[in-house]
Amino acid sequence: MAKKKNQTPEEKLRALLALQVIDTKIDIINEVRGELPLEVRDLEDDIETVKARTEKIESEIHDISIQITDKKNTIELAKGLIEKYKTQQENVRNNREYDALSKEIEFQELEIELADKRIGEFRVKATHKDEVLEESKAKVVLVEEALVAKKEELEEITAENAKEESILIEQSEKAANAVEDRLLKAYKRIRGAAVNGLAIVAVERGASGGSYIQIPPQREIDIAARKKIIIDEHSGRILVDPALAEEVETKITKKLARLFKAAAKAEASEEE
Repeated sequence: MAKKKNQTPEEKLRALLALQVIDTKIDIINEVRGELPLEVRDLEDDIETVKARTEKIESEIHDISIQITDKKNTIELAKGLIEKYKTQQENVRNNREYDALSKEIEFQELEIELADKRIGEFRVKATHKDEVLEESKAKVVLVEEALVAKKEELEEITAENAKEESILIEQSEKAANAVEDRLLKAYKRIRGAAVNGLAIVAVERGASGGSYIQIPPQREIDIAARKKIIIDEHSGRILVDPALAEEVETKITKKLARLFKAAAKAEASEEE
């Protein structure tokens, strides 16, 4: 939709209201989804974290296994040397050589004792790592199951509203094209700062929508006159008179209902 040049203030307000009505309906669909998209992302992040932890533990267990093998090799080497030294002791020429070989044997026996001790420590450590690994793997399974459930729930909700949401997004883009650039920027800024996403509100009982702060009578008259864009000094929102708000909402709601009905009819025809 091409933007009209030299729009009157009332035309600008109508264009803004039309956009607000459509965007609010998109917000409602997003509210139905709730925190599901965030929960899905959090679960996906959890899985990656736990999997990374699992891989780290598996690597540590592998390293421990290598260390145990290394110590076993040390023991076998030491036993071989002990046998060698004992054989050499049978052929020594004097006590000095015998004592020297005895010290070598004693040293290798200490090597075996130390290696055995280290193997025992490594095995205790490996057992603990195995337990942690099983817990980590079990957690991955649980989180993956939760993720599948959340994704199915999200897909179900998304599928229910997919067609309507697609139409609303398209209509939102068209409505935005009808709003003056300066006002569109202001609308997006105000909407982004508002908790409920409302950048434009109607005056209700002498106060801006959702506010209990009264608007001066002259300001309320100016709003009803629709001769200029008026911003609520307390909430920062654009103010409109209730009659205009109701008129535009009714018009847009009826238009959307026709579009939804046409889309549903077309989808039914395709299925046939």
